[in-house]
Amino acid sequence: MTSSAPGSSAPADPTPTDSAPFDAVLFLSFGGPDGPEDVMPFLENVTRGRGIPRERLESVAEHYLHFGGVSPINRLNLEMIDALRRELDRRAVDLPVYFGNRNWHPMVEDTLEEMYRAGHRRILVFPTSAWGGYSGCRQYHEDIDRARKALAERVPASAGPDGTVVLRKLPQYWSHPAFVAAGADAVRRALDTLGPGDETPRLVFTAHSVPTSADAASGPAADGGRLYSRQVMAASQAVADELGVTDFDQVWQSRSGPPQIPWLEPDICDHLENLAAEGVRRVVVYPVGFISDHLEVIWDLDNEAAEVAERLGMDYARADTVGADPRFISMIGEFVEAYAGGLGDLSAMGCADNGRTCRENCCVPAARPRSSASPAGRGR
Repeated sequence: MTSSAPGSSAPADPTPTDSAPFDAVLFLSFGGPDGPEDVMPFLENVTRGRGIPRERLESVAEHYLHFGGVSPINRLNLEMIDALRRELDRRAVDLPVYFGNRNWHPMVEDTLEEMYRAGHRRILVFPTSAWGGYSGCRQYHEDIDRARKALAERVPASAGPDGTVVLRKLPQYWSHPAFVAAGADAVRRALDTLGPGDETPRLVFTAHSVPTSADAASGPAADGGRLYSRQVMAASQAVADELGVTDFDQVWQSRSGPPQIPWLEPDICDHLENLAAEGVRRVVVYPVGFISDHLEVIWDLDNEAAEVAERLGMDYARADTVGADPRFISMIGEFVEAYAGGLGDLSAMGCADNGRTCRENCCVPAARPRSSASPAGRGR
């Protein structure tokens, strides 16, 4: 907890155990285009430095243009932020909530400058990813570090001892009871849409696939790696337990990159084919890996998977993401309240100040061919 993120040139900061109160919240997400003209610049931001061929970006762009070039993620994040503000008011936690993104406006660099100029120096960061692993956790630490470096360039006084900004990323929440309960109710609503039938619907959980090498590198090697896939499976198991379901499947979606690069499998569409071959005719899919709908959720599940199910003669329902479920928003408020006074558990999974990673060798990005990166990212 005492060393800067790899490659960091940020100035020296207050010790991470500094217990001064925090004065604002940054809601940090992935971002998404707001119109057709945004799509290619957004995808170029997502894939910067990864060598994705232009034709691959144009192919993914068609998915966005199918929906008018608009991803629902920004709108849904704003709804969550409004709900969080009300929740903080209810808890008498007087911290303003700002919105910043990794890949599209409002960019986190711009938001941090806005926050600094408004006088905020100690900021809690809520990431819209529940998970460990590079993309789900460590990359958010890198976002924080990048934003602080940009701030130091734009406002040099912020690099001095009297202007230093502390940003503390809040912990991972994949195992939190509120996340589990909200997911279980989402599945119940989806089951209701199918109505009664002779066959109990098969429950299928899905999350964003990653290269198996990236999954193996997530979490300390001494613990066996595979932190991301183990957390996803544990969260799926917890939701199934809440529902009293003993037989369910964990699958993946949004695989990208060359076919010779192994990714987590099976893919959701391939799995539907296999279930149909086994005689399954009713399926509920819950995207446990995502906290709100965005392009990959609605394209992969509401279009591709739904079309496969229809072709196979399956009754198919997709459960909601947790989004603005009051219990989930209350969970965020609980985290903010617990850390607002400057305390909170700095050993919690994912929790760290100013771009520091949460523990040594945690969620190291795996080496992979430049062209294997997913153009749409992990979309959270």
